[in-house]
Amino acid sequence: MKLHSIALAIFTRCWVTSATLTPPTKTTNVDINVGVTVSQQVVVNPDGSGNFTTINDAVAAAPNRTGTANGYHVIYVVAGVYNEYVTIPKSKEMLMIVGDGINRTVITGNRSVVDGLTTFHSATFAVVGKGFVAVNITFRNTAGPSKHQAVAMRNGADSSTFYKCSFEGYQDTLYVHSFKQFYKNCDIYGTVDFIFGNSAAVFQDCNMYTRLPTKKQFNSITAQGRKDPNQNTGISIQNCSIRAATELGNAANNYNGIKTYLGRPWKVYSRTIYMESFIDGLVDPKGWREWSGDFALSTLCYAELGNTGPGSNTSNRVTWEGFHLIDQNVADNFNVAKFIQGDQWLPSTAVPFRAGLH
Repeated sequence: MKLHSIALAIFTRCWVTSATLTPPTKTTNVDINVGVTVSQQVVVNPDGSGNFTTINDAVAAAPNRTGTANGYHVIYVVAGVYNEYVTIPKSKEMLMIVGDGINRTVITGNRSVVDGLTTFHSATFAVVGKGFVAVNITFRNTAGPSKHQAVAMRNGADSSTFYKCSFEGYQDTLYVHSFKQFYKNCDIYGTVDFIFGNSAAVFQDCNMYTRLPTKKQFNSITAQGRKDPNQNTGISIQNCSIRAATELGNAANNYNGIKTYLGRPWKVYSRTIYMESFIDGLVDPKGWREWSGDFALSTLCYAELGNTGPGSNTSNRVTWEGFHLIDQNVADNFNVAKFIQGDQWLPSTAVPFRAGLH
C-alpha cells in the first residue's frame, strides 16, 4: 500500500474542469499529494490505449473485499459516451471512478418499467460496494417521461460519495436506496419522485432541475421511503438550488402549467428537510403533495429552515401534522456530522464538505 494521491493527470480532472489535458495511459504513475490513499489505478479508454475498453471489464477486474485500510482502487474513465449497464457489487469495496467531467464522461442506458423492468432493475448504474466514490461523471437514463419509472443511478452503498456528478432522467432518476450517502456539487434532473429511497442522504451545494413530464403528470422532487420511525434515514437538502430545467419553461409561461412540489410521502414515516436552499417560483405555494388521501400526513416528517427565493415562502404551506418549520437546533440533527457521521469517513475521499450548517 502506498500513501499517495491519484495521478496529476487524473486528479486535475477530478477537482477542476479542464478540456486541455492529455488523458493518462496505462503506464501513468501516481505522484501528487492530495491526501488520498490509492492501492491501484487503471484507465478505461475505448480506443484501447488504457487498461480496459469498457467500464464493466474494469469493475470485474477490481480486487474483492479490500476494506478501508488498503485505500481506493481507482478507475479513470476517459471522456466519451458509454452505453453500459454497470453494477458495483458488494464485494467491490473502496472503488473510486473518476471521469473527465459532467457531459464529458457519460454512462447511459434506457431501461424502464414500461419496457418490462422493475424500478430496481431499470438502473443504468447501480452500486452496493461500501466506500464507493464517483467524481466528474454523468449518469443518464434516456427512457423519457412516457416510460415512467426509469432509474439513472441506484445507490445502496454505505459511506458513498458523489462529487461533481450529474444524474439525468425523468421519473425516479436517483434511487437513494439505503445506508449513508453524500452528494456534493451535483446536478439532479427529473420529474416525478426523482430523488427517492430510504437511505440517510445529504445533498450539499447541489442543483435540482425539474423537467417537463407528460401532460397528466406533476413534478415531485423527493419521495423518501422511511418505513419505521426508528430508522435513521431521510433526505437532507442543504444549500442547494431548486430550479426549472430549460424544457420546463419559466415563470413567464407558468412553467408549461406543470405543478412542482418539494416532495411526497412514498412510505408512512417519510422524512425530508430543506434548509438554507434557493427555491425558485416553480414550486407550488403549498410546497408538498399528498401520496394518496391522508396517507402518512400525520406520521411523515417534512421540514424547512432558512430557504430563499420566490418558492420558499411558507405562508401557504400544507398544514399537515407532520410538516414543520424548524429552528437551527433541530436542523443540526440533519447535517453531515450528525446525520451521516460524514466527518468520520468523508476526509478520506478528499471531497470538500461542511460538517454543520452555515
